[in-house]
Amino acid sequence: MAGMELPVKAIRNQIASAVNAVVQVARLHDGSRKVVKITEVQGMEADVIVLSDIFEFKRAGIQDGRVIGRLTPTGIRPKFTPRLKAAGYQLRPGIFAPDPL
Repeated sequence: MAGMELPVKAIRNQIASAVNAVVQVARLHDGSRKVVKITEVQGMEADVIVLSDIFEFKRAGIQDGRVIGRLTPTGIRPKFTPRLKAAGYQLRPGIFAPDPL
């Protein structure tokens, strides 16, 4: 669609319908790279792409100069799980359940 003058809303709508999830990787202060967030692209609401965090990296501290922690669920079940199941991906029960405090 190069060279076409599409309105911003149409471009955002195409992105929102084509992308299911965004995986954010960051370099931490110890130099390591970790997945720090997994976010679902839920669709459009007016002119805005609606995002919902599914997993977030929770830092537990520093050990031997390295950042320690783990990716934890936010408690939100993504809307695309039925498509994963239909494609043959079996998720373990409770994978999206938030950690108890």
